[in-house]
Amino acid sequence: MPFPGIFSSIDGYTKGLIHSHFDKNGVVPSWFPPIGDVSGYVPSHSLHWSKFKYEDPATNILLRGTPDDVFQLRDGSFHIVDYKTAKATEAQDQLFPLYEVQLNVYALIGEKTNQFRATSLSLLYFEPLTGFSDSLLSDLISDEGFQLRFSPVHKEVVCQADKLVPQLLRKARSIYDGAGAPRGRDNCRNCELLEALIRGVAP
Repeated sequence: MPFPGIFSSIDGYTKGLIHSHFDKNGVVPSWFPPIGDVSGYVPSHSLHWSKFKYEDPATNILLRGTPDDVFQLRDGSFHIVDYKTAKATEAQDQLFPLYEVQLNVYALIGEKTNQFRATSLSLLYFEPLTGFSDSLLSDLISDEGFQLRFSPVHKEVVCQADKLVPQLLRKARSIYDGAGAPRGRDNCRNCELLEALIRGVAP
């Protein structure tokens, strides 16, 4: 799903900072959520969507994507983190089911391709700190430009890739193979508009 390039740049910058901090100090930054005893991370080139993919033999559906970060823990397990440059609002909570599927798909791909076995998942929101006082101006503005600071908010996601993803793949296959579009949800305005468009009548 395309999104403005600035978010991709911020995500890449964030990931680079975290990895560099770990390479130098042997630990993730102190503000990073307590995901376990981190012993390393999976290199970015191994997680590119062109390589990170798996075709489900039961449905012939190809899954692929690019996880933001995958950390290895000292117990041998792996933890997948997805970075979000946004405030953790109620509107974002409405998108949680989508993010839950996204992270569990990454976990399934990792396991099925024998790259890693994830046992835990996280969303890590970086909320922009847009408030400031005059006393902070000297820290935020310099001759080279200005700084925008972020505060991390952690949300755990249940790892249930073997249970959640296969049933969604079967549902997707049944919809794709169906004779027509599935019936919309009750009291769904967008569903009503789509059905009216298909019938060629005014909503």
